Amino acid sequence: MSESKYGQFVLAPRSYFFTAIASVVFAFIGFSYNAWRMEASEDNNNTRIASFQILQELAELELIVFAAHYDNNKIDGSPRKGWVKVNLIHDLSYLAVDEVHLKTKDLQKVWQTNWPNMVDHQSAAQSITHAIDSVRTEVVSELLKRLD
Repeated sequence: MSESKYGQFVLAPRSYFFTAIASVVFAFIGFSYNAWRMEASEDNNNTRIASFQILQELAELELIVFAAHYDNNKIDGSPRKGWVKVNLIHDLSYLAVDEVHLKTKDLQKVWQTNWPNMVDHQSAAQSITHAIDSVRTEVVSELLKRLD
């Protein structure tokens, strides 16, 4: 540092250059961390929203199975509505964790195998509801893990 003619110290050119470089580095580090944090938060938010939507769709699918099997209601228990729900659940599972996605694949297989018999056979309706419960348990488990 050197003293100017007014009695104040002036930064030498090297110190000014170092300060400018350090400022740019810290700004870049701060921006990078902020961008990473926002992306991580967005991923968590997407997973959480998809998980809650999966839970809602599972409840509606279970209502379809109950309407078909216990009420013999061909409108509310329509297999077409069931297929829509099963496929929507599977599609939403791509936004959730891999374990949930695998469980939804199992649900699709169980539905495909058992939907023709769910009206008349208790075992078919139970197989579907057990698969629904399995997905539900996995979704809740993963949601609780993310809260910790």
